[in-house]
Amino acid sequence: MENLHNWLQAANAVIVIICQFLAMVVIMVGIAKATRIYFADVLTPGRSEAAVKQGRLELGYSFSLALGFLIGASILKTTLAPTWADIGQLAAIIAIRTILNYFLLHDIATQSREGQQLELWSLFHRGKHKDKPSENE
Repeated sequence: MENLHNWLQAANAVIVIICQFLAMVVIMVGIAKATRIYFADVLTPGRSEAAVKQGRLELGYSFSLALGFLIGASILKTTLAPTWADIGQLAAIIAIRTILNYFLLHDIATQSREGQQLELWSLFHRGKHKDKPSENE
């Protein structure tokens, strides 16, 4: 029975490290993608504002996924023989990360809606001008 407990502790520690590593990878990839989006679009005249928004959305998605991995890692850390102090600390960590994730996803949704509305508006006005006969006709 002691061997099983030791094996579970070791497996738990490995899984926690993997979750934390995945969170770091997701954040690094998100930063790289946001930077690529920014530099590709900022060189195009009139696209710098859109590039910043698109880069922020990419970072937001990455941070949200990374927070999920970190919450999972925190939960796994306290699964084997937790003390009340560990449980309280876990509750505080999860509460803070969940609140951060909520506001992050709210900001992403707001930015996405604004981007879609702007896109629809520009499509509408382009279509409106196409249907309008030219003065030369």
